[in-house]
Amino acid sequence: MHRPTLCLVTPALADANNGNWQTAQRWARMLSGVYHVRITSAWPDGHDADVLLALHARRSAPSVAAWASAHPERPVVLALTGTDLYKDIHHDADAQHSLQLANQIIVLQEQGLQALPEHLRHKAHIIYPSTTPLPTADKTHAHLRVVMVGHLRDEKWPQVLWQVARILDVDEGIYIDHIGKALDPALAEEALQVASQCKHYRWLGELPHAQTRRSIQRAHVLVHPSRLEGGAHVIMEAMLSGTPVLASHVSGNVGMLGVNYPGYFEPGNATQLVALLRQCKQSQTQADGLLAHLTHACHTRAPLFQPEREQDSLCALLSSALHPV
Repeated sequence: MHRPTLCLVTPALADANNGNWQTAQRWARMLSGVYHVRITSAWPDGHDADVLLALHARRSAPSVAAWASAHPERPVVLALTGTDLYKDIHHDADAQHSLQLANQIIVLQEQGLQALPEHLRHKAHIIYPSTTPLPTADKTHAHLRVVMVGHLRDEKWPQVLWQVARILDVDEGIYIDHIGKALDPALAEEALQVASQCKHYRWLGELPHAQTRRSIQRAHVLVHPSRLEGGAHVIMEAMLSGTPVLASHVSGNVGMLGVNYPGYFEPGNATQLVALLRQCKQSQTQADGLLAHLTHACHTRAPLFQPEREQDSLCALLSSALHPV
């Protein structure tokens, strides 16, 4: 049986160890039974293909434009990141051109559709990211273990977490682990300073993905204070590990967790986040407390992020792009 060829363009390759690379790697694995898949950082790359699947409207814009020029009859499927949806497509000409050239557009959470210009929404499809579920770990009631996962860059807003660490007292029993690569030297310096001042905060730097997932699994709660998001992998990794989430009330997080999720705080509001963490600590043993409500809400939402669902949706979309009715 003939397998069509698919070129998967991602500006973020393995050394980036970020959500875009995780998506590209996972999609390549999911599609390998149906397509001959090649991952590259740009096209042309010396090889041809039947379909182009590109991540990032702005950063992959040269590849999308080159493909559309060379192969106007072959489909382009474009997956949008958070910086695409909530920044670039509203003012960057290259990102806007990519949207026009794409035959199909992928967003990673349900709020992403509203961020698109209305005349392009008919091309858009929601494909939730996925990961392998992990069993819920047994967790102590003696303290509250908090984890944040995100490289040190402005979009992830690590300063909010540092404000939280400074507000909390060491003897409150709330311990914070922060996982992420130092992409900004000034932010890395601040992380080290907070760690030296606040013994209940640890910056662990970049960790291998498997170790990061174990840290999420063992935590009582994941904190995600970002300014903008396309569809954060760490949120669904937490949900599929039995770990509830406290997240900033921004569109990308709401699209992952749902509009009625009880664990939001206003973006940048460290005081609100501290109050939520204290509620989680105080309600650890309560069947009707905040931590239990968060856990139940995440458990209810988790089926959206099953690998089989993502694989089926992705295969159906690409098939319709290659064989339009």
